[in-house]
Amino acid sequence: MRYVYADNAATTPVSKKVVDAMLPYMTENFGNPSSLYSIGQKANQGVKKARQQVAAALGANENEIFFTSGGSEADNWAIRGVAALGAKKGKKHIITSKIEHHAVLHTCAALEKQGFSVTYLDVYENGIVRPEDVRNAITDETCLVTIMYANNEIGTIQPIAEIGAICKEKGVLFHTDAVQAVGHVKIDVKAENIDMLSLSGHKFHAVKGVGALYCRKGIRFPNLIEGGAQESGRRAGTENVPGIVGLGVAITDMMENMEENEKKVSALRDRLFEGASKISHSRINGDRVKRLPGNFSMCFEGVEGESLLLMLDMNGISASSGSACTSGSLDPSHVLLAIGLKHEVAHGSLRLSLGEDWTQEDVDWILEVLPGIVDRLRDMSPLWEHIMEEEKAHA
Repeated sequence: MRYVYADNAATTPVSKKVVDAMLPYMTENFGNPSSLYSIGQKANQGVKKARQQVAAALGANENEIFFTSGGSEADNWAIRGVAALGAKKGKKHIITSKIEHHAVLHTCAALEKQGFSVTYLDVYENGIVRPEDVRNAITDETCLVTIMYANNEIGTIQPIAEIGAICKEKGVLFHTDAVQAVGHVKIDVKAENIDMLSLSGHKFHAVKGVGALYCRKGIRFPNLIEGGAQESGRRAGTENVPGIVGLGVAITDMMENMEENEKKVSALRDRLFEGASKISHSRINGDRVKRLPGNFSMCFEGVEGESLLLMLDMNGISASSGSACTSGSLDPSHVLLAIGLKHEVAHGSLRLSLGEDWTQEDVDWILEVLPGIVDRLRDMSPLWEHIMEEEKAHA
């Protein structure tokens, strides 16, 4: 039986280049990068090079890159940090969207309990925030706009440059959670008017547990962790040198191969959409064009998502119904509800996230087994029986 890993949005396999780059920093170059002796300084140089690599990939300066444990930490640091700045000036209003990752939504909810007001913008059927809605939501009290670059479930890419330009015009700081986008689409923080950006290495073939926050020079919010001089004194603690080195190698490798990867993966995704759309009572989630190259998201009426995933797994296909961070929840995706889907439709969601190593045969295997699985689940579904009866009644 063929095996297809189709959950790259949850995490990616670590590349051989990354492993090879990390190994010396676990053995001969294992020193503490804050130490003055040679093996410590070799470790320090590894961290410095990675900072330069991340900065180059984003169009930033190296002193604007701060390493973190991942995207969620970077999101929290940016949002809470700017909130603290805003509170000092009496500005306690934040704007975000209804489809953000929970690292953003839960942080905003926590700030609401501390007296902040939060505007949650609609995304409409295509899953895209309208820049004019951002403009209309900004008030004299707004301290931050935080809109994700690309959605982790439905893959929609937001009009970041336009939103950033509005924020710049209004004098409001702009943060974007770009965890799903970095390494997969070209990003230029200066050209797109981005003040802060979060990323996570394991989404583009680095290891888990390492990420970064881009913070434009001149933004000085509170330190995340006190106790040392690491990360310019803003995040104390001995650096995860192997992970940071691997992050730098991974992001550089993705940038060098981005055009080729994007073309290949987009074509495979479109082939998958074309084939799966032949299944009756199915729908594509999110914008058909403005989406990540490797994101496939569809709903199949009369099907329960968890059963669909289990049966796909029995056929060697690792997939998901949405964010891995909410996989234990029985509630339908907040993202799918935000684009207007009914609960019973949203429960039948399937997310496949393609990798750069995918082949036509991988797509063919999915299209071979998926229709049969959907049919089998519908045969057992009282909901599907009800849908069919309703159609007959209105025929």
